[in-house]
Formats: sequence, structure tokens, C-alpha cells
Amino acid sequence: MSAHSPLPSHELAIRVRALQVGFGTRLVLNNLELDVRRGEVLGFVGGSGTGKSVLARTILGLVQKRAGRVEVFGEDLDQLSKEGHRAMERRWGVLFQHGALFSGLTVLQNVQVPMREYLSLSPILMDELARLKIALVGLKPEAADKYPSELSGGMIKRAALARALALDPELVFLDEPTSGLDPISAAEFDELIKTLQQTLGLTVFMVTHDLDSLYSVCDRVAALADGKVIATGTIEQMLAAEHPWLRTYFHGTRASRLTLARAQSTGA
Repeated sequence: MSAHSPLPSHELAIRVRALQVGFGTRLVLNNLELDVRRGEVLGFVGGSGTGKSVLARTILGLVQKRAGRVEVFGEDLDQLSKEGHRAMERRWGVLFQHGALFSGLTVLQNVQVPMREYLSLSPILMDELARLKIALVGLKPEAADKYPSELSGGMIKRAALARALALDPELVFLDEPTSGLDPISAAEFDELIKTLQQTLGLTVFMVTHDLDSLYSVCDRVAALADGKVIATGTIEQMLAAEHPWLRTYFHGTRASRLTLARAQSTGA
């Protein structure tokens, strides 16, 4: 397992090199390197407070980096003009942890927020497109007129995903998409992510701590420790890794129970 692959830039959705990010005297990401391949679902794992979400937010430009290079679809984000940044932002969608829906807007209006910012559409067409996105994520038509306070946790995640898909992105960032969901809702959301990724040809960068998601959704996994990506590979490669943190994470009590349950369900 290597921290990054030798693939050429045109085969990568995200390429991060020598990235440093810190807050005050604390260096959170230290010369981090990572590749996300086009068309894959990459699960990004690490201990609490190690900087998983910080990396995603840095790529999105929400956190300022101290050093390093971030490329998305072969474009160095530091070299883009203001117009170039806006064009790039239309190519990605984001599902923030806990959904981050606007409480004073209905689901329909939340989904329309990116459309209003980046597109020039008639109200009728915008309504039609937003309702299509709402249906795409498995919400019933009547959910469009509900406010976030009227939704269950699973419905909030689906509404937030519909907003992330509003501009038909090529790349989707998911920050702890199954956190706070019961096991059944989490499994259904995992299945939805995989179905949408395959149907729409998405690249998915998923920050998660959910072992079920790693097993069922991710093509590869990248692990963060000590400010760096310590390993990338398939779930099988992660299970075989010798790094102490990886051994603890993938072979701890909860992981062992999950592995046993999966073996029993498949008859292995």
C-alpha cells in the first residue's frame, strides 16, 4: 500500500501533494499526499480530531493551507482565476456532516440554493429540477415542502444529498454521511450512495468512521494518522496492514464483530 498512486493527472479527480494545514501552533496536516482516482469511492478514515474533515474543507477552499499543492481534475486550485474557481465549484457537490440544511427553507428551497447561485433558470424549471433531485435520492414528493425540523435524520441526509447533486457534479464530498443514523437507515444510505455513484459515474470522497460503509461502499480506503496518509488500498489490504493504528481500527472489538457477522451472512 502506498500513500499515493503513480497515475497521470488526467486519471485523477484529486491530487494532493506536500499539504500543510495548521491552526495556531498546531500542525494538523503535515506534508500530506493523496490521490483520488476518477470514478472511485474513496473512504477516508482516521481517529477523532486527526484532520479528516479538515482535508476535505481545505480542498474545498474553506480552510486555508500553509503549504502544498491541491489539484482537482488536473487544475491547480491556486492558479485558477475567480471565474475558474466558480466553474470548478460547479463540478463538485458537498454533503456536510449533519446535513447543514437551512432551517428556514423547505427541502425544495434548500436543493435550489446552488441553482440560484450558479445557474440562470426560470422558477418553473428550477422547481422541476429540484423535484427530480429529491426523487433521485429516494424522498417522496411531499418531502419537498417540508422544513428540516419536520424531517427524520435519514430524510435530512437525503435532502442534503439532493442539494449536493443539484448541479450534476462529477465529484461529491461526503462528510460522515451515516453519522447519527440507525443501522437500517445507514445501510440504506450506503446503498443509495453506491447506486448513485454507479448510475451517475461520480467520484466520491467520503470522510467516515463507519466500518460498514468501508466494507459496502468504498473501492479504496485511505487512512490518516500523525498528519499524513499512512496507507491507501482496498479493504482487504487494510485488514492485512501491520501499522498499529490500522491494526487497532480494523481488528478491534467492533471490527471483529462486523467481520464475523458478514462471514455468517455469506455463509463463509
